[in-house]
Amino acid sequence: MTTTVAHLRRGQKGIIKEFADGILPIKLLELGCLPGNEIELVQVAPLKDPIYINVNGTHIAIRRSMAALIELEITEDFPL
Repeated sequence: MTTTVAHLRRGQKGIIKEFADGILPIKLLELGCLPGNEIELVQVAPLKDPIYINVNGTHIAIRRSMAALIELEITEDFPL
């Protein structure tokens, strides 16, 4: 199943496939947001933005609009 980081539920994991626009801020790339790396949604802020993700042991806060550009293949899914 393909989705984006913005659509993950807390605790869900996925492998980065590609970036929707082909571009992502260099800072995120330096922090490990590269194709093939695993992402886990750790927490969502009270107003739903930003979201907190774990990429290779690094916790990163990103805006939901930026998370919508990162396409994933879900690896660990939880029932609703």
